[in-house]
Order: sequence, then structure tokens, then C-alpha cells
Amino acid sequence: MDIVKFTAAYAAYISRGVQNRPRVVVGRDARLSGAMVRDLVVGTLQGCGVDVIDAGLCSTPGVELAVTHYGAAGGIVLTASHNPRQWNALKLLDANGEFLSAEAGAEILQMVENSQFASVDDLGHIVETVDFTQSHIDKVLALPLVETEAVRPKGVSCGGRRGRFGGRGGHSGLVGAVGV
Repeated sequence: MDIVKFTAAYAAYISRGVQNRPRVVVGRDARLSGAMVRDLVVGTLQGCGVDVIDAGLCSTPGVELAVTHYGAAGGIVLTASHNPRQWNALKLLDANGEFLSAEAGAEILQMVENSQFASVDDLGHIVETVDFTQSHIDKVLALPLVETEAVRPKGVSCGGRRGRFGGRGGHSGLVGAVGV
């Protein structure tokens, strides 16, 4: 229930002063509970009249970039960072793709018990399902301080890590793009 209450309060918070239906980017990590929590968050946002851009499995920085890329009103990252695998949490982002301020967080906490759901005619929709991973990688590689040629000859090892941003096992993701 906390996921629904806090998501509904966040939806109310980002909907204030918005003339059109707000859009929120939702991304998650690979936790076992991730898909279930995603369904609760997306359904709650829709029920509050918010449209969703579903980024699927996406890192926190990827969701932050997607918020600004799509001009969304905010974003929610479903992760508990380095906490045990049975945990999950909501990282709430503003329209700049940045974590909410302490003041905004306090305001959302006050709104938790008073959130309203939309009428059936005003329900939100999943407006886009995206894989923002490659866009994120492209944005990282385009940064002026990233010198891929300086990294390649160093023989950097990724310790056998696999995944969307890892190398080895097919040299995918950012590590593969750098050529490690």
C-alpha cells in the first residue's frame, strides 16, 4: 500500500500547475520484485491521470536523462540501490531529472493521505515504451571529458560483470562501446 500511496501523492505533486496531462518516465533495476512494483507504480500513475513513458530496465542516470529528453514532468526510478535484494523503493525525480528537494519530499509526505484518483475519462496511459539504454550510452560517449581512446589501450577489466552497462559476455553496453 505504501507504494500506491506515495506514487499517488507524487502524481498529485507533479500535476499541480500543469495545463496538460503530465508525463512521468518510469524505469527500474533488475530486482526480482521490479516488474511487480513497476505494475503498481504505472497503474497508480494512470489512475491519477498521469501518462507514463515506460523505460523498462534502466539505470538511475538513464531515467534522469530520459526525463529531460522527453520533457516529462518527472520520473520514478524503482530501485533500492545497494540495499538487500528483498527491498525496493521509489526514487522521485523532478522535471529537470534531478532528485526532489527536501522541501518537495516533505510536501509529498503531507499529501500522502489526501491523494485523489482521476475519473474514468481522465485516466492516464502508457504513451511510450522505450529502451533508453543506447541513448544514455550515446550521451555519455558524447561528453567532452570522455576520452574512449585513452581507455581502450589500458586493458581495463570489468571483473566479469555482465548486464546492460557491463562488458564481457558479448561486450555490450557502455563498456563495449568504449571498446574494453
